[in-house]
Amino acid sequence: MPSIALLLGAFHKGYVEKMAFYARERAKERGLEICEEVWVPGSLEKPLGAKRLLQREQVDGLVVLGIIERGETKHGLVMGQAVISALVALQLELMKPIGVGILGPEILPHQIPSRLRPYAEKAVDAVAAMLAWQ
Repeated sequence: MPSIALLLGAFHKGYVEKMAFYARERAKERGLEICEEVWVPGSLEKPLGAKRLLQREQVDGLVVLGIIERGETKHGLVMGQAVISALVALQLELMKPIGVGILGPEILPHQIPSRLRPYAEKAVDAVAAMLAWQ
């Protein structure tokens, strides 16, 4: 059974806890074992957390969950682009799949609740699909 890790952003902890629940359910449905769950402060810490997890032999893939909400400046947009770029580079460097379930950037508070489940599930589905295609 393939093993995956969950990397969770604590900045919106209440919402991300819900996403983690949905991800766990989906992983079980897809025959994936979650070998580790790690919380990091926010999205800028996710690339380092991702690399540390993916370098572990027992971790076959990674699901990254979090939220980058719209702020008063473009900080979230810039941060989102940097984080996604770093995660894509890690996939290619380490040859292990990363399912990205990060809402945003620029998501508005009222848009968050309805997206928690689908983003978490699709991130797990992406990792499962790439692990099946090796």
